Amino acid sequence: MIKVSVMYPNSEDIVFNKEYYCEKHVPLVSKLLGDALKNTQVDFGLAGGLPGSPALYVVMTHLTFDSIEAFQAIFGLHSEELLSDIPNFTNSQPQIQISEILI
Repeated sequence: MIKVSVMYPNSEDIVFNKEYYCEKHVPLVSKLLGDALKNTQVDFGLAGGLPGSPALYVVMTHLTFDSIEAFQAIFGLHSEELLSDIPNFTNSQPQIQISEILI
C-alpha cells in the first residue's frame, strides 16, 4: 500500500476555505478516483512543534492506494479537473509526497 500526501504549505497570506474543501473538493476526489482510492484522511494544521509556532501545512490530505501505478493511472485521467479546482479553495500551491506504508 502507498500513501499520497497532498500538503498545502502555510503562510501569512494563506487563504483556505475548509468548508469548500471538505464538502466539494474531497468528495470530487473520491468520486473521480473511485475504487482505486482505498482511504482518505484530511488533517488541518493547528500548530508547529514549538510553543506559539504556526503549523507548517494548513492542510494535509492523505490518500491510500494499492500501488504507485494504481494512483498514477487514475490520477492521470482526472488530474486536469482536480487541479483546476484548487483556486476555488486556496491560494496555496500543494506539495505531493508518495510514501510506502510500513505499519
